[in-house]
Amino acid sequence: MATRATKTGASAKPRTPPPPPADTVLSLSVQYNVAEQDRLPRWRLRRWVAQALAALEGPAGASFTLRLVGAAEGRRLNREFRERDYATNVLTFEYGADPAGTVHGDIVICVPVLVREAKEQKKPFLHHAAHLVVHATLHALGYDHLDPEQEAEMEALEIEILSRMAIPDPYQVS
Repeated sequence: MATRATKTGASAKPRTPPPPPADTVLSLSVQYNVAEQDRLPRWRLRRWVAQALAALEGPAGASFTLRLVGAAEGRRLNREFRERDYATNVLTFEYGADPAGTVHGDIVICVPVLVREAKEQKKPFLHHAAHLVVHATLHALGYDHLDPEQEAEMEALEIEILSRMAIPDPYQVS
């Protein structure tokens, strides 16, 4: 089991969710351990994951659980799986593909860290949230940033995917 940590926010009026891309079958379970259904409804989270999948020549299917947690759970999970005693913004658990080609993974987003980072980085909450979801989705698909080449490839993909949603480059320092 691999775990990963990342960074990413905005406020926008709710709108009708677009249909998911037809290429990859997506099964997404969303769990709320914090009250964020208004700002981060299932349809919005699903849209972000689907956008990441649509940008890639991805797997036949993807089955993910995305859990939104508070600081205590975020810290506990980071301590348990990464031996780091603080709440991190996102953890990704990559399980690989089953024989049918469906990729499985879990994504945990610590909402208080997301909120804090968005403020510190002067980014809209939803832009930062979208970036975290896209980043974690790429990790669940096997992307990583352990060396400079991998990091450049992953960041370029994130920038491309987010730009399709009219979200600016999250790595630009303002």
